[in-house]
Amino acid sequence: MARKTGSHAEITGPAVRRAAEALFARHGFAAVSMRQIAAEVGVQAGALYLYTPDKQTLLFELMRDHLEALLAASDAASAGISEPVARLDAFVRCHVDYHFDRRDAVVLAYMELRNLTPGNFAEIEALRRAYEDRLEAVLAAGLEAGVFDVGDTRIATMALIAMLTGLHVWFRDGGRLTRSEVQEMYADLSRRMVTAG
Repeated sequence: MARKTGSHAEITGPAVRRAAEALFARHGFAAVSMRQIAAEVGVQAGALYLYTPDKQTLLFELMRDHLEALLAASDAASAGISEPVARLDAFVRCHVDYHFDRRDAVVLAYMELRNLTPGNFAEIEALRRAYEDRLEAVLAAGLEAGVFDVGDTRIATMALIAMLTGLHVWFRDGGRLTRSEVQEMYADLSRRMVTAG
């Protein structure tokens, strides 16, 4: 198979990652071969090993990079905000905004954990837990301040994240609601779910 024009490291490396992410999300990690990824990019299968040692590493790095970027975005969105309701609002709006254009990454981060090796799983699970802990800390602060009313902050955290992350399943641009309308509705729903009274 002929190499596509411009097939060099700074172009091919990201192309390999994009192709792998799309194929893993569409067909499942176990069903995708390195040969399929190579064909999608337009390189020989052996050339993939210039960019990744194996398929497992590719999956792990895609998941890790997604979660690290999500954590960084969330931290930036809530920087300098101390009031619990405002912190919750910032968390929710950031989460929704971050996930609009990352459907494939979201599918991998939540559906392909079973395909990670134990060591890789532990690292990804730690990143997921760190993200969940940020939201739980917001809820705990609101509970202590008397502005939130949740029986169990951990359960509330998991319920909120499940609701927010499920956005990728149904939202499409050009539908009945705009991105900003969905973001506003999710922020309002989240406040209502945890606000006292």
